[in-house]
Amino acid sequence: MERKHHTGLCPVFKKCGGCQYLDLPYASQLAKKEARMRELLRGICEVKPIHGMEDPFHYRNKTHAVFGKDRRRQVVCGIYQEGTHRIVPVTWCMIENEKADEIIQTIRGMLRSFRIPVYDEDTGYGLLRHVLIRTARATGEIMVVLVTAGPVFPSKNNFVRALREKHPEITTVIQNINGKMTSMVLGEREHVLWGRGSIEDVLCGMRFEISSRSFYQINPVQTEYLYGEAMRLAGLGKGETAVDAYCGIGTIGLLASRNAGQVIGVELNSDAVRDAVRNARRNGIRNIRFYQNDAGVFMNQMAAQGARADVVFLDPPRTGSTEEFLRSAARIAPSRIVYISCGPESLARDLRVLGKLGYRAESCQPVDMFPETDEIENAVLLRRQENGKGRG
Repeated sequence: MERKHHTGLCPVFKKCGGCQYLDLPYASQLAKKEARMRELLRGICEVKPIHGMEDPFHYRNKTHAVFGKDRRRQVVCGIYQEGTHRIVPVTWCMIENEKADEIIQTIRGMLRSFRIPVYDEDTGYGLLRHVLIRTARATGEIMVVLVTAGPVFPSKNNFVRALREKHPEITTVIQNINGKMTSMVLGEREHVLWGRGSIEDVLCGMRFEISSRSFYQINPVQTEYLYGEAMRLAGLGKGETAVDAYCGIGTIGLLASRNAGQVIGVELNSDAVRDAVRNARRNGIRNIRFYQNDAGVFMNQMAAQGARADVVFLDPPRTGSTEEFLRSAARIAPSRIVYISCGPESLARDLRVLGKLGYRAESCQPVDMFPETDEIENAVLLRRQENGKGRG
């Protein structure tokens, strides 16, 4: 579905900075992104046509609003202007879930009657700092996270009851406590005010439990395509072993377990590992093991014990991997590496490093995971060359 694109679609387009391409027709956005990948990966590998969306709006399943006051001391909620701590008021957004935007505005409207003060960064006074909403596309479940500066939340039960009356579609409400002067949205402590404290979604036919801090791709439609492409590129067989480095809540590893003999997932974050183990159990998967460890250290240990893998999945943060980490992946001598990237520049850099380690990139599939923005996700297949230096 092609919808007319112009900055008039969004009243805060110039101030917000979140959607760099909102003023471009969608076909032009895709062409620009594809051309960028072809330029970056010239001489490295073939770049396939970018996979776009049928409807490139309202795709985000995670919505965050910061609360504060404007110069007239009126309560506002929205996002920080790019590069500043000035709040740009947002009532609705072209890329966020529409129901989530609606709930945030309801919360803003309820604050005065419940006498809940919003947090002031300068004075440290006030209670409500942020609202985070996560929605599950397949199940329709909705999580509301109220981030407060301190643990005391007056009339919290009445507040939650009133919010649920207005939005019966909400399935869980959590209070997260963040008392630190930090740009991080969520604090370490939280308690469930209503519901089970998590939501469940279905992705590629598997059920996943998502907590407030879980890493979960924000565009479920494109994620299904991206992960399906990653599995196709991996070409796993029943007797093969796969390693899912940076495994998070286990999404890629669990999907790989359908075709592989065994899968090893490695993740440093203990909350994510707990979620991953739960997700394996929820889907009745027994041929996967999760380890809480630095993936680079873990793969070096595997190599020292003479262990090998057939496929390694890499899905690093935007900054990409380090050369040391890539060497550790090469030491377990996989015949294929599937590299999923959300950082085009770091991808090009890492593919060159892997080339020196004996891995040749065959193809890159760009996916438009973040329409209206300049960000691009990619899935790349690399194969170990017979005369390669794959043991690093």
